[in-house]
Amino acid sequence: MARRTKFVDSDILIVGGGFGGCGAAYESRYWGRDLKIVLVEKANIERSGAVAQGLSAINCYMGMQWGENQPEDFVRYARGDLMGLVREDLVYDIARHVDSTVHKFEEWGLPILKNPETGRYLREGKWQIMIHGESYKPIVAEAARKSASEVYNRIMVTHLLMDSKKPNRIAGAVGFNVRNGDFYVFRAKAVIVGAGGGSHIYRPRSVGEGMGRTWYAPWSTASAYGLLIPTGAKMIQMENKIVLTRFKDGYGPVGAWFLLLKSHATNAAGEFYEKDRYPEIKERVGHYVDIHPMPTCLRNHAMLEEIKAGKGPIYMHTQKVLDTKEKEEIGWEDFLDMTIGQAVVWASQNIDPKEKPSELITSEPYIMGSHATCSGAWASGPEDCAPAEYQWGYNRMTTVEGLFGAGDTIGGSAHKFSAGSFVEGRLAAKAAVRYVMDRKAESPQVEDDHIERLKQVIFKPLETYRVGRNEIVAGTVAPGYITPLQGLQRLEKIMDEYVGGYSMFYVTNENLLNRGLEHLKMLTEDFENVGAEDLHQLQRAWELQHRILTAESVTRHTLFRQETRWPGYYYRADHPKLDDADWHVFTASQYDAKTGKWQMSKLPVHHIVEGFELLLPREA
Repeated sequence: MARRTKFVDSDILIVGGGFGGCGAAYESRYWGRDLKIVLVEKANIERSGAVAQGLSAINCYMGMQWGENQPEDFVRYARGDLMGLVREDLVYDIARHVDSTVHKFEEWGLPILKNPETGRYLREGKWQIMIHGESYKPIVAEAARKSASEVYNRIMVTHLLMDSKKPNRIAGAVGFNVRNGDFYVFRAKAVIVGAGGGSHIYRPRSVGEGMGRTWYAPWSTASAYGLLIPTGAKMIQMENKIVLTRFKDGYGPVGAWFLLLKSHATNAAGEFYEKDRYPEIKERVGHYVDIHPMPTCLRNHAMLEEIKAGKGPIYMHTQKVLDTKEKEEIGWEDFLDMTIGQAVVWASQNIDPKEKPSELITSEPYIMGSHATCSGAWASGPEDCAPAEYQWGYNRMTTVEGLFGAGDTIGGSAHKFSAGSFVEGRLAAKAAVRYVMDRKAESPQVEDDHIERLKQVIFKPLETYRVGRNEIVAGTVAPGYITPLQGLQRLEKIMDEYVGGYSMFYVTNENLLNRGLEHLKMLTEDFENVGAEDLHQLQRAWELQHRILTAESVTRHTLFRQETRWPGYYYRADHPKLDDADWHVFTASQYDAKTGKWQMSKLPVHHIVEGFELLLPREA
């Protein structure tokens, strides 16, 4: 059937309407009063992105107005938690701006809990403040809606467009309306990608009908990376996947229980196992074990070793801290604000948290740059504090000219969470406006025949299904095509078993990784024959494509880094120890879409905030 093609021209195109995209829309309007700003979202920005279901805390807030923390303190914390490897300039840039953003959220109507004794925001931990956050996303989305010239909801962006006249320059994006199938061509002078990181790259612990029950949003399909990688943008730290300790089966968060309610976790015998594991961890990672607080991955590692030693389950002793009605309300509301499924698990398993403890377990790995790890694009840093090697003109611009990023998209800037992702969107937008203003006379150039070829590629799965559906052998098995779900389940199995998933206790090695690459190559070939029954399945097909590209990047980075930098997130069994002499570096990759070749390299880690002597090897 003939499909309508709609062209939309803009000065700044924002892909993704989560917190990074909303921050970009808001700030683009502030600095670019007369610019045309277009935001495109796969779902509806009212309830999209990782914060769609709500949050119970803002995890990145300094409290500078009360002298609680300074940006330099936050850099030291993020650096310590990531075992020495973060882009300190990017982390610092977010930390110095995040408080003003949180104050804006409060002005816009976000209820932030107050400490009745001090009048300050109620602290969950050193960096976290408690909120009533069920409507957190709609509040922030309203600011973006009022700022953007046009918001296009229900558009799945599948590919970014490169300028036909200038190599390595962005020119826009293409995608389709998931409701009516219209084909959209967005031409833009600058593009800010605020798309999501990746869940369901790895096989989740949830099975059967519960397969969508994951910790990170199941609709976050690695588009932050699947869109960027084919442009040739340099990517970093893609091996730095995150594994979360969470309440078992419901994936409920543990932060409020540990930090605010002061609950404790033990093994099945009631033993506090972390201190018992100290000598072994020190032998593995050296001085990093002495960082306070203990890096998250090392706490995971201690738990995993207990389970392997037959000392599980691991229990969170909720019953020992819910000694007042107020604490009980906080405990339940922590889940009802953002992880209702955990409250349902308690009910279904006859667990009253006042009466008995709950199991903890580690999640499957996720690929993301907005939470506590660093996956993403290599980006230019702020002019006033980024080292020369980290800077090429515009803050948060990738190695592709005119292509900016925020949130999950940008690598190296860990621990930004919701508020920090919004801040990074603002920082990217301010720079993108300047980029556009500096090139007022220039417009993107895209060839019509290139657009037409992309249109054919994007809608091909519908035709593949139409032709092959009459040859179905049984159920959904057909000789002529695979369904998106079949491809996804195959991808998850490959990554789980060869690239360090939960069923392997996160362990991999060179031989497993190379075998995983062979499987991914075959899956990439078979994607050419993916069939989509309808527009919804067409969306699933392109989500799968973004995940496959991301998965190969993760595998290649994991193979390239010949050490175990983050035990508890993943293990190279053939290189079990941390190796600062050779690997105190960022891993980087660049993909050439024309040849299908990957180029791997090391990039330097510069420390711009003092205090790093705590992390350097001590002299004997």
